[in-house]
Order: sequence, then C-alpha cells, then structure tokens
Amino acid sequence: MASDKRINIDEPRWDQSTYWGRAKHFFVTTNPLNLLCTSEELDKSKDVVTRYRRGETLTDLSEDDLWRAKSIYDSAFHPDTGEKMVLIGRMSAQVPMNMTITGCMLTFYKSTQAVVFWQWFNQSFNAVVNYSNRSGDSPISVSQLATSYVLATGGALGTALGLNSLVKKAPPLIGRLVPFVAVAAANCVNIPMMRMK
Repeated sequence: MASDKRINIDEPRWDQSTYWGRAKHFFVTTNPLNLLCTSEELDKSKDVVTRYRRGETLTDLSEDDLWRAKSIYDSAFHPDTGEKMVLIGRMSAQVPMNMTITGCMLTFYKSTQAVVFWQWFNQSFNAVVNYSNRSGDSPISVSQLATSYVLATGGALGTALGLNSLVKKAPPLIGRLVPFVAVAAANCVNIPMMRMK
C-alpha cells in the first residue's frame, strides 16, 4: 500500500454511527458471493490479513484490495480461533440458506413428515451456525450444544405439530404462519441456552 497511514482493519471500514455505514458493513459481512471463493483465495486473503496485522508493508496492494481480502477472510475464518468455518455456518451463507429453508417451511407445511423434516433441518442449520460462530473466549461445550439442539428442535416440532393440528380448518394463510411461530418458540429456547455463560 502506497499510503503512509496504516488502516485499522480490525475496525469496520464504514462509520458505524450512520445507517448507511452499518448497512454497508452488514452487506459486506453477509455477501453470499464470498461462498464462491476458492480455497486458494481464502488462504491468500488470510495471508494478506495476517501479514498486514503483523505490521508488514504490502506495497503491491491497494486499499480496496486490502479491504476485499479482509472481507473474504472475515467471511470464512473464525475471528477468535482463526479456524476455517464450515461453509453453511458462515455469515455469508445466511441469506441463501435461510431463504431456502423459509421457502420450504412455507411451501411444505401440510404434511406431518414435511413439517418434521423442515423444522429439524432448520434447527440443525442453526446448530451449525451457532457452533461455527461461537465465542473463542467462552467456548460452547458439546453437552451445551446438544442440549440446546434437542430442546430447540423439540420446541419447534412440538409447536409446529401442535399448531398444525389446531389450524387444520382455518384458512390456508393461518397454516402458513405456523412455521414462524414454531421457529420463534425454538429461538426462545435456543438463544438463552447458547448464551447461558
């Protein structure tokens, strides 16, 4: 980088006191295109970020290149442990995964098998995200993760199946709201269990 002023890449690029600054930061953090990065691109980005944090001067890199490497690095590597996260546990997978899961829960809400499968799939996805994005300072134990997973899945299934039996004769719109209520019930269990420490 040609500039004499070192950029603090451990702070967000945009001003977080403004709406647009927070929106840009969020869009970069959750950019689904980062899922398409190859292992070589991920490793190169990790190398750039690691070298820059050590204080090395990277003369062949523009400011935009540095920020791009940082966004790719942040999208794939755990901020505390530095380990590469599983693909579907990354923040960049949130939009495509949640759109798919939500669409399927809204489409396949009539049969018991479909409700069970999609509620289980959603809670399994949430467990992967929780594990992938766990705090490095306060690690989640396997028993805590398993307890949260079982309780959240049970809560979602119980709520979805119970409400589906109650709304069988209601208009279809009411039946389509059941997945949202079931997910909310599961989150009422999951979030406190995962943040207990």
